[in-house]
This record gives sequence, C-alpha cells and structure tokens, in this order.
Amino acid sequence: MFPMILPWLIAALVGGGAGYSYNYFVGKRRTETASAKAKEVLDDARAKAKETVLEAKSEAIKIAESARRDENERRAQVGATERQLLARQTSLDQKLEELDRRGERLRQSETELDSLKDELRGIRTKQQDNLEKIAKLSRDEAREKLLQMTERDMRADLTKLAAKLQADTKTDAEDNARLILMTAMERIASDQTTERTITTVPLPSDELKGRVIGKEGRNIQALERATGVDVIIDETPGAIVLSSFDPIRRQVARVALEKLLSDGRIHPARIEEVVAKAQSEINKQMREAGEKALKETGVVGVPIELVDLLGGLKFRTSYSQNVLKHSVEMTHLAGMIAKEIGADVRIAKTAALLHDVGKAVTHEVEGGHHHIGADLARQYGMEEAISHAIQAHHDDVEATTPEALVVRVVDALSAGRPGARGDTLENYSKRMTELENLANSFPGISKSYAISAGRELRIIVEPENIDDLSAIKLARDIATKVEATLKYPGVIKVNVIRETRAIEYAK
Repeated sequence: MFPMILPWLIAALVGGGAGYSYNYFVGKRRTETASAKAKEVLDDARAKAKETVLEAKSEAIKIAESARRDENERRAQVGATERQLLARQTSLDQKLEELDRRGERLRQSETELDSLKDELRGIRTKQQDNLEKIAKLSRDEAREKLLQMTERDMRADLTKLAAKLQADTKTDAEDNARLILMTAMERIASDQTTERTITTVPLPSDELKGRVIGKEGRNIQALERATGVDVIIDETPGAIVLSSFDPIRRQVARVALEKLLSDGRIHPARIEEVVAKAQSEINKQMREAGEKALKETGVVGVPIELVDLLGGLKFRTSYSQNVLKHSVEMTHLAGMIAKEIGADVRIAKTAALLHDVGKAVTHEVEGGHHHIGADLARQYGMEEAISHAIQAHHDDVEATTPEALVVRVVDALSAGRPGARGDTLENYSKRMTELENLANSFPGISKSYAISAGRELRIIVEPENIDDLSAIKLARDIATKVEATLKYPGVIKVNVIRETRAIEYAK
C-alpha cells in the first residue's frame, strides 16, 4: 500500500515546492516593483520640494529687496523734508534778524524825529515871541483881527453870491421838477377806473339759500368758521353777501361758495374741503399776481414771502383804487423820475413796488402800513435804503435819501391823478370839512387845514393860550376824537403848530 501512496506523496511535495517557488518569485518581483515606484515618487517629491524651497527663497529675496528700496525712498524723502525745514528755518532766522535790524533803525529814526520836532517847536515859539514883540499883539489877538478883516471883505460878496445861487437853484429846480413830473405822467397810460372787491355772490335760485343755511344753520356756521367771514343771507333776491375786513378771506369765501353752489353737495365736511381748495387756489393766484408785477416792472431780488404779500394786494382797494395796480403804476413812474434826477433806479423801483405791502397785513399787525411794510422788508433781508424809502413815503418819517423822496412823490402822483380814485368831489369836500370842523371845536385853535387828501390835519394854535405841553395833549385829544367820530381810510396825521412872534413898531 505504501508503494501506492509514495508516488502521490512525491507528486504533492513537488507540486508544493513548485507552488512555493512560484509564489516566492512573484512576491519578490512585486516587492522590487513597489520599491522602485516608491523610490521614484520619493525622488519626485524631493525634486519638487527643492524647487519650492528655491522659489520661496527667490520670493523672499524679492520682498526683502522691495522693502529695502522702500526704506531707502522713505529715508530719502525724510532727508529732503529735513533739508527743506532746515532751509526754511534758516530763512526765517534771517528774516527775523532783518526785522530786528529794521526795528532798531525805526526806533533810531523816531528818536531823531522827536528831536527835530522839539527843535522846530522851539524855533516856532521863538518866532511867535518875536512877532508878538514886533506887532505888539498876542497870537489870539492877531488871529481875531485877521478873521475880522477877512469876514468883512468877503461877507458882501458871499451874500450876493448866495442870493444869486439860491434864486437860480430854485428856478432851475422848479422847472426841472415840473418837466420831469410831466414827462413821467405823459408816459404812463393807466386805467381811469379800477375793479372793486367782490362781496356779493349771485345765486341761480333763491331755493339754494336754504341749502346754504343747512339744518339748524350747520352749513352756514361751518362756512363762517372755515373762512372767517360773515355770511349774510337776507331777503335780497338772488344774492348772498359776504362781509369781512380781510379782502383775501372774502375772496376765499366767494370762490368756495361758488364751488359749493356749482357742485350741489353742501354739508360741513364738504365745506371744509372746498374752503381748503379755495385757499390753495387764492394763494396760487397771489403768487402769480406778485410774479406778474415783478416781471412787468422789471424788479428783481424780492424774497418770495414779499412776493406773496405783494400779490395779496390784488384783492385790496383804497378809495376804489386797486392797490397792486397803484403800486405797479408807481414803479414805472419811480423808474422814470429816478433816472432823470440821477437816483438809484433799482432802489426807487423796488421801494415803489413794495411801498404798500404793509396793507396786506394791517388787519393782523398794529401800526401804519408804511411802518409795517418797512419792518417786513427788513425782516426778509431787503436793503436799508429800500426799507427807509418804504417807511418814509408818508410825512410822519423824514425822507433822507433821493429814492425815498421819489417814492413819496410818485405815490402822490398815482393817487392824485384824475380818475385814479373813485371818491366823488362831494364826499371829498364833506370829509375835509368834517376834519376841519372837528379841529375847530377845541378851544385855543386859530386855524385848521385838512391837507394831503385828508391824510394830514394841520392845526395852528394861539400861543398865548396853548403852551408846548398843552399842544402835545391837544394833538392826542384831536386824534382820539377823529378815531371815535369819523370814518376814514388809512391814517390821519394830526400836526399841531405853535409859534411865538415878537412884533414891535419903530416910531
């Protein structure tokens, strides 16, 4: 049996040895291949590492060189700055030394001048003493005699010359003034009549009066509260009357009421809405009217606040004369006259256009409209010359500039030309008579005159019966009585004059 197994055993051993040998050689080959690859990878890595180190060193060298260059440049700049500062310091030191030398020379010169002045004073004193000894007169006596001789010699000539110049100047001034005023008036073609402020609103039907009044008067109360005017609904057919001292409020109420009547919806909420729209519309019209006046007259540089107030004069009248048209007309006249007499045309025209701007707020501010207008002009940054001309266009403030005198003159021209104002001769005469009679009712009055179209009441008193203090009190009493008893537009100046005359007769 053993002989049978032996061949198989031998075969198995041979096969196992062969397999072992094959595996050994294959494993060895793989190990050698892996080692070769690992070596190759390691060599590549080492080569790349060397290249990276070289690049890093090169970059570091470049950075170091750049930093070295920057440091050199900064050092060069600092060195240049230090040299400049040193040069400036040296220059300043030299200038200071030069100033010190000049100061020393000036002090020496002042000392020398003081010495010369003292010498001159001594010489002059000696000369005066010698002259006084020779003339046997003191200095003051000699000066007095010389002045008397000069005055005596020149008095007659100066008197004749002054009289001649005064007569010539008066004649020339009257002729020139007459010519200038006539020329200016001829060049202005204004309306003979002007529109009045509308205070009556026509109604399509009297049935609308009930709707305007509303239930228990709610609509009319809302309208009066929103507009600030009195709405008068009486038996007058086809009309509603609006009453208010403020013409702009009347205009707002008129526009709002017309819108409500045309729309048909009349209730408190709607009334407030329409009144607000009407107010905005009137404000726009005022702005447009003011800008149109500026464009028409060529006046520039007026603040927008004054432009709005100027436009508000469109709805204001004085003696039936539209105030805005009156101002525009005055501006044209002022420009012509100012140019003729050599005054500042711009100041004269601007002041003339704005002279009545105070009337736009006289119902809100106390005082005369010319004072209010001047305050407004100053408030909004206008020149003092313009403010003064506005304030001085009435007689209670003295006009100290040619432009102020021009504005005062053209105001009288525009208001006094035929057809400018709607007051009748009968009413005018009646008002003047009432003023004079009121003044004459007080004791101690010698004469009284209503002048300047009723704007001034000039009163002459008896000096033996009225002293200075009584004259002041009399002016106040007359002004108070005028305010209490008469109706008049604007402001009336009460001017009480007291004079003392000494009369003697040579027999």
